[in-house]
Amino acid sequence: MRVLLSFLVFMVLKLISKIFYRLEVNWLSELGQDFDKIRLIVFLNHTSLYEPLYVAAAPNSFLWRLSRKMVAPAADKTLNRPIVGFFWKIMSPGLITITRKRDKSWYRFLEAIERRSVIAIAPEGRMKRKNGLDSEGKPMSIRAGVGEIFEELNEGRILIAYSGGLHHVQHPGQFFPKLFKTIKLNIEVLDIPEYKSQFSQDPKLRRKEFVADLEARLKKNVPKMS
Repeated sequence: MRVLLSFLVFMVLKLISKIFYRLEVNWLSELGQDFDKIRLIVFLNHTSLYEPLYVAAAPNSFLWRLSRKMVAPAADKTLNRPIVGFFWKIMSPGLITITRKRDKSWYRFLEAIERRSVIAIAPEGRMKRKNGLDSEGKPMSIRAGVGEIFEELNEGRILIAYSGGLHHVQHPGQFFPKLFKTIKLNIEVLDIPEYKSQFSQDPKLRRKEFVADLEARLKKNVPKMS
């Protein structure tokens, strides 16, 4: 029942996105639009709680798979909100509550990952404000935890989704979104074994190199908003 409800929420979101927004999707990789082997979704340039609008880029078959197999960390600050938290829990039964600290909640998330799971993460860990900084006025950066996830995966593919940003739709602190805007998404798909072979053989160094590579790709591949 929860899986079916999750899928219905995804489909409603996809319909809303297609009706009220113009989504421009640009594929950056040669692997193309093949979602079947995706094991890890890395969402970069986190700017708004309305980012589920980007599900319009995914085929229905992949949304059904996400409803059944997705595991994702979600900040307790977000899930504890009365309306927003309830919506996110319905949309994804696989959400695992974590804190902003490296504590047992993070390890509980890692333990929830299974061989057939599709892991989704926004590794910056907080939302970018309109000034380009986080809520505490600090520069945005990719946190090391995504490297631990990457280290555990030896097959399948990574989908990196680069958001063009949604401050023109809804920025942190704004409740109602603006409609009929153009939203942009660049997508890159990488083969995990081939991608991992580019980094050090030492696991600790490989995790750091992976995070550094994501930082470089983020700066290079985020869509330009006019």
